[in-house]
Amino acid sequence: MNTKITPAHQSKPAYIYVHQSTLAQVRHNHESTERQYALQDKALSLGWPQRSIRVLDRDLGLSGAQSTGREDFKTLVADVSMGQVGAVFALEVSRLARSNLDWHRLLELCALTHTLVIDADGCYDPGDFNDGLLLGLKGTMAQAELHFLRGRLLGGKLNKAQKGELRFPLPVGFCYDNQSRIVVDPDDEVRGAVQLVFRLFQETGSAYAVVQRFAQDGLRFPKRAYGGAWAGKLIWGRLSHGRVLSLIRNPSYAGTYVFGRYQYAKSITPEGEVRKNMRAVPMPDWRVHLREHHEGYITMDEFDQNRQRLANNRTNGEGTVLSGPAREGLALLQGLLLCSTCGRALTVRYQGNGGIYPIYECNWRRREGLATKNCITVRTDLLDDAICDEVFKALKPAELELALAALNELEQRDQAIMRQWQMRIERAEYECALAERRYEEVDPSNRLVAASLERRWNAALLHLNEIKAQAVTFQNQKARVVSAEQKTKILALARDLPRVWRAPTTQPKDRKRMLRLLIRDITVEKLACTRQVVLHVRWQGGACSDTTLALPIPIADRLRYPPPIVEHVRELSHQLSDPQIVQTLNQQGLLSSRGLPFTLAMIKWIRYRYGIPSVCLMRPGELTVQQLAERLAVSIHVVHYWIKHGVIEARQLDGRGPWWITITDEQEQQLRDRVRTSAHLKDHLSNSQL
Repeated sequence: MNTKITPAHQSKPAYIYVHQSTLAQVRHNHESTERQYALQDKALSLGWPQRSIRVLDRDLGLSGAQSTGREDFKTLVADVSMGQVGAVFALEVSRLARSNLDWHRLLELCALTHTLVIDADGCYDPGDFNDGLLLGLKGTMAQAELHFLRGRLLGGKLNKAQKGELRFPLPVGFCYDNQSRIVVDPDDEVRGAVQLVFRLFQETGSAYAVVQRFAQDGLRFPKRAYGGAWAGKLIWGRLSHGRVLSLIRNPSYAGTYVFGRYQYAKSITPEGEVRKNMRAVPMPDWRVHLREHHEGYITMDEFDQNRQRLANNRTNGEGTVLSGPAREGLALLQGLLLCSTCGRALTVRYQGNGGIYPIYECNWRRREGLATKNCITVRTDLLDDAICDEVFKALKPAELELALAALNELEQRDQAIMRQWQMRIERAEYECALAERRYEEVDPSNRLVAASLERRWNAALLHLNEIKAQAVTFQNQKARVVSAEQKTKILALARDLPRVWRAPTTQPKDRKRMLRLLIRDITVEKLACTRQVVLHVRWQGGACSDTTLALPIPIADRLRYPPPIVEHVRELSHQLSDPQIVQTLNQQGLLSSRGLPFTLAMIKWIRYRYGIPSVCLMRPGELTVQQLAERLAVSIHVVHYWIKHGVIEARQLDGRGPWWITITDEQEQQLRDRVRTSAHLKDHLSNSQL
């Protein structure tokens, strides 16, 4: 071995690579770690001075399957590639890299820079054919060894899992008994919390709604710690949305034993590194699926229904045209309507100035440039009222049964919540009793320990009082204790379901949930020629029904005066003036299109809009102001001056409108003489003649 080591190798540093694949090996396999550090003595014995020996141990606890995160291995490869390393020491050469790519790359670089590789078996020169072949075989054998070990371990796990005997961390609500069988957690509070999650999801249909209900009622949810100082202990805290999803998607709660729900998949990052990511496996591809393996919280049918409901709640998935749970908002049919033209779901749009006026519309074709207007636009109140009437007809025979079922459901839910509070109080009382016993059992002379235990006892008592106060507050504010008299009143209200349905205290979300229990979807067809909408209702039981609605008249048509009023005004205009027409219509009790009494402006608009001429009430021989001014060749202002000062006789209808002048031949001659003799009017006359 010494013949391969030359002074050129000894003039360069010797790198000792120390590596353990996992932190558990670092913690427990001390002998292997000590043997690797002892390679420094071997380097000294082979002629390398102490100052030239460098130990690389920052990769302890990191897997050698890839170079990602192994900073010392990257340093080793970089220094070898620059020819700055004389020899690389390792307890086993296979410890340098578990990846064939990294292993052969390192060997090729060592061969190019004449770097030696030394382990417990000998010294190798990768530039030598025989040594390179031997190192390649060692790397291949290491890969084969890992493959065989992995195959044996996974085969044993799969064989044990197929019998339902493979143990793994159980979800909250389950534990192992003395015979390693999966059983329901004996803690009543834990079982009650898990059961309440499934009950609330069945009621609300939304994981977010379950989280909100827990937060509103001040409830906690447990989780079991695995590993560390809290291993095996329950930690109570806030229920999160992810926890609810994990409960609903876990088949263990349906009494099913499964193996292979997740598996690792390798991918290449943009930086060229290989990473392993865990991904979910579809249910048909699970390796082991044993039904009725242990006692569960729900049945398998309920588990499938819950998963389907979660899938339907997605609003971004393919094939989910009508998706999502019942949400807030005034539109009761949100998420139930389909367009008969394009098959898309109708959306809700809120519009209006000074108020909120929701409408249903389908604008997909217009958005895609396939049409110039929306497929359907209709007011929400028209469709909501029509569907509610159909629902009332369908529910009328079963109103009392529904009321009783709803009342019982509310009582059971409140009892379950109060039971959780009671078990929480019992747990706090147990912790107080435990702290008290520990304080009483301590030696009084040991004051430091006694003081610490006394503080814990006081803290436990304060915590107990706080929980009791919270439970009393919840019971006073939210708990429902229904007496026999109240039940009688509720049943009386059930006989008048429409009034209860439209009560202000009934939330829109509750109405939507009830509609979804009865109706699967509604296809809306708009008949433009007849101004009607046909609602094709598909009920949950499979039955179908059609409802036809007449669309309201457009606002322009509603504000337009009806033909009978117009014809009546036309007839009156032959004999009466506009003020007289107004008086006549109001005396007859007729109203305008807005439901208001008629005014003079309305009559003038009707005459202008429909071309109705006004009646001519001039007497024979009467002249207008314009006619008299033209006859005398004066301005109309002069005529108005004469009328104002009583020079000529004129009259108006009801003190308004045009002047009608009565004049004789003698009066006309006097006016002509007056115009000739008046200097002002003479100048005006001469100017007009010019």
